[in-house]
Amino acid sequence: MAEGLVEGGRARPATTGSAEQPPERPRGVFEQLSAVADAVLYEGYLLYPYRRSSAKNRVRWQFGVLFPRDWVESDGPVVPGVSGSADSWYQQTECLLRIRRPGDASVRVRVRYLQAQRKQVEESGNSGNSGDSGHRPVASLRTDDGTVHLTFDEAVPRECEVVVPLDELLETGRTVPVGAAAGVDVEPLPAGAGRVVRHRDEIRADTTVTAERLTDDLCRLRVRTANTGPAPEGRAARDEALRRALIATHTLIGGDGVEFVSLTDPPGDLAAPARNCRNEFTFPVLGGAADDAGYLLLSAPIILPDHPQVAPESPGDLHDAAEIDEILTLRTMLLTDEEKREARATDPRAAAILDRVDTMPQEVFERLHGAVRSLAPVTPATAPETASAPTDRPAWWQEDADDGLSPTTDTVLVDGVPLGGGSRVRLRPRGRGADAQDMFLAGRTAEVAAVFHDVDGSVHLAVTLDDDPAAELHTWYGRFHYFRPDELEPLVPAGNPDEPSAPAPAAAPARHTTDSETPTAEAD
Repeated sequence: MAEGLVEGGRARPATTGSAEQPPERPRGVFEQLSAVADAVLYEGYLLYPYRRSSAKNRVRWQFGVLFPRDWVESDGPVVPGVSGSADSWYQQTECLLRIRRPGDASVRVRVRYLQAQRKQVEESGNSGNSGDSGHRPVASLRTDDGTVHLTFDEAVPRECEVVVPLDELLETGRTVPVGAAAGVDVEPLPAGAGRVVRHRDEIRADTTVTAERLTDDLCRLRVRTANTGPAPEGRAARDEALRRALIATHTLIGGDGVEFVSLTDPPGDLAAPARNCRNEFTFPVLGGAADDAGYLLLSAPIILPDHPQVAPESPGDLHDAAEIDEILTLRTMLLTDEEKREARATDPRAAAILDRVDTMPQEVFERLHGAVRSLAPVTPATAPETASAPTDRPAWWQEDADDGLSPTTDTVLVDGVPLGGGSRVRLRPRGRGADAQDMFLAGRTAEVAAVFHDVDGSVHLAVTLDDDPAAELHTWYGRFHYFRPDELEPLVPAGNPDEPSAPAPAAAPARHTTDSETPTAEAD
């Protein structure tokens, strides 16, 4: 991910496209998500090491790209998915709203994206190829002050906002333009050496917001953003079509007198309407702090958990403002002087990252190493009962803490059934706190490969999916899915491959097993 707009916890305003001006009201709600939203906005903008010549920078902007429909569907209709890693011409968010103030509720929608622009460096001269401007395009140009300027595609942040009474959305809905105008900016270079010309093509797009009442105090909100512009002439390449696309498109939704419902962890009585929400090329999650009311929602083209936050250890918008800041900082430090010069000339955001790394105080760098946020003492109340591992073992930092633990032969009791290597289970990810990726595996059957005891006293079982064609390969190099014991349902192995497995009956009281009695995973 690349440099965003936030520096030192304060956001610079993005360029605003055409949209209806909202009435004056508090604006702090969306700003709580500014750093997270900017990380989404600049996903794929530049990848380290932030140089034009880097192979990673030759295919850019992979998430939330909304192309003109004729271009993206030239080979057939798009296939909707839950996130925006596939190109599309539209993006649709559906979510549930509790109505807290009937007749006086409103919804605020802010659509954000990047508009591509061509940055062309031109050298002054009187060559016959220079045209009537007296300038000719070049790949790079070094001015007398030693600064290098490179021809490279950039992007301009755009955002458009509208506030609509909920009653209007329930009756007719509202459609607003969210596109951006074409433009040309010319920046003279020092001493008449040349200039930098930036070209932007027009983006035509609109956002439609509607609502459907489900009960007296519950409705389904839909926000649909579509690229309505024409495709480039002929069979244009992707880079050409990007100039008319909305890039890294995502939506912030807030409201007055309403409360959003989590779609990844809905209350039991709203589980069915939550499943009926259709989100296409985007993934909505609750914003704000975990203990806040559901007054904010972020619908992003990447999968996030509810209440996403930037780690406090992250110094500004360094790289992706997440837990891999340290390794990316080290990687940036290892750039040669020539690579750093190229990175600085590629884009001002790349230069800002280099400046931040080069001047980072030692205490800030040490903070990037990581933090423990949920360490708790191991007690019989928090450690699950196992059939072959004691719960009163020494703390993980003490000597011999791992004595007596064997991931391939240990078992853990689930509904009275000892599960270990070779056991068959059905996956039942718990709603609250489950990883979004794990939730997609609900109901699938799997085989346990190992039992792992974590340093916080919890236990996780490593499993491979029965219908994964690469399961054997994953077992070979140790790549598994991990679930807590309470997320697994024991199964009795089927008599033959065509028979479905049945839930296992409750077992007799647990006893310690020997290696010969404990089933193990196949070596192959």
